[in-house]
Amino acid sequence: MTWKEAAEPILTRMPGVTRPEGHIPFKRKLTWTLGVLLVYFFLTNVYLWGLPEAQAGQDIFGNFRSILAGEQGTILQVGIGPIVTASIVLQLLGGAGLLGLDTNDPRDQVLYQGLQKLLVVVMTALTAFPMVFLGGFLPPSPELAAAYGQTTVQTLIFAQVFVGGVFILFLDEIVSKWGVGSGIGLFIIAGVSQRLLGGLFAWGGLPGDVGIIPTWFSILFGQTSFPSLLTSEGLQELFLGQGALLAIITTIFIFAVVVYAESVRVEIPLSHARVKGARGRFPVKLIYASVLPMILVRAVQMNIQFLGRILDSQLGTMPAWLGVYSNGQPQSGLFYYLNPIQQPGEWMWWLGQAAQAPWQIMLRVGIDLTVMVVGGAVFAIFWVETTDMGPEATARQIQNSGMQIPGFRQNVGVYEKVLERYIPQVTVIGGALVGLLAVMANMLGTIGAVSGTGLLLAVSITYKLYEEIAEEQMMEMHPMMREMFGGR
Repeated sequence: MTWKEAAEPILTRMPGVTRPEGHIPFKRKLTWTLGVLLVYFFLTNVYLWGLPEAQAGQDIFGNFRSILAGEQGTILQVGIGPIVTASIVLQLLGGAGLLGLDTNDPRDQVLYQGLQKLLVVVMTALTAFPMVFLGGFLPPSPELAAAYGQTTVQTLIFAQVFVGGVFILFLDEIVSKWGVGSGIGLFIIAGVSQRLLGGLFAWGGLPGDVGIIPTWFSILFGQTSFPSLLTSEGLQELFLGQGALLAIITTIFIFAVVVYAESVRVEIPLSHARVKGARGRFPVKLIYASVLPMILVRAVQMNIQFLGRILDSQLGTMPAWLGVYSNGQPQSGLFYYLNPIQQPGEWMWWLGQAAQAPWQIMLRVGIDLTVMVVGGAVFAIFWVETTDMGPEATARQIQNSGMQIPGFRQNVGVYEKVLERYIPQVTVIGGALVGLLAVMANMLGTIGAVSGTGLLLAVSITYKLYEEIAEEQMMEMHPMMREMFGGR
């Protein structure tokens, strides 16, 4: 008996969202998408019962929060983290040929989807358990612990986090089947947009929480003292301090580069094999694999840091070569060097904010840059191969659509050789470029302290969502086009 036969009764019975029968009008899709978005915003404000009013635990995902689409201390504590981790595991298993599943076979598709959901449920439990029971990341309220018992309160907190992690899985499935785009992309856009708007317009609160626009309003009208720009202190305050000019420039630059990169492409001409005059183009974009593989790279880094925090909290004192922690952050050792740079103060040692020696900081920067560039390229290749975007799968799609590449024999193998001239190289270059941009944005800072990866994801996903909405509207206006593209 194979593993598929043994697991089929379980995987085929995993709960899921029913697929719609027939075409869904665009307005209805938009309604479902907006409805899920409202539910998401509501859940990010539903705080966990059992936590103290002043949450003492630190946000272990603070540096990665903008790409995990969750909120500290709420029912969406784990965000899309388990979904991303499950995707990494499936991609690695699928890439190594260990699953033995053919995604073109309807039966294997059902098994793959069931396996993915099962892995998400397992990863949610494995993520929530150490958060609640190990290291005090989500400490129970002392009053409630005294009244009901600490174990009881912790179990209830764990149950809430677990339910929230499973719930976001089904929200993602609703958007994918009934809405526009994907739920993961939608939630990332929502989380990053919140931070960007807060970084621009937040008024009042703590000094570090005031937005850029209110800060400049206060400076221009003399309500806040500002040092002379003729001094080094004034320039530092202008670019890295209250003025946040460097963050503004970096954010605009990332927006411009991603939009430009999305428009750079190699277009392979196509013509219909039977209908004369019917022509088209297959675009191979510079960022062919999109920026979604960056989530996978950052998820690996996040899980490494998560492990380090757990070891530090459980062992008390780790070996120095592994890491020395202060206020929950590694200050030296292996976990320090594997911790990605998140803001300018972490590597600009001349500002006096870093406690490490310059060579240690530069080594950390070099490791982060290497991990993101190499990891971006590697995961981009995995992404392309596992989502049927590779040369072989694309050649089959061209053949099955009745199109052909002019000047070449009508054969899948011939088409594959033509596509191999472009797709692998562009995939590697695009993945490495996105990794470089993500590190650069983190090092220079962005509006609202959004991570570079989060900003890249938000811009790219928004651009693709715009393209998908335009395509949906076109097919709504011309129903015959929908039939040509598979009757969607």
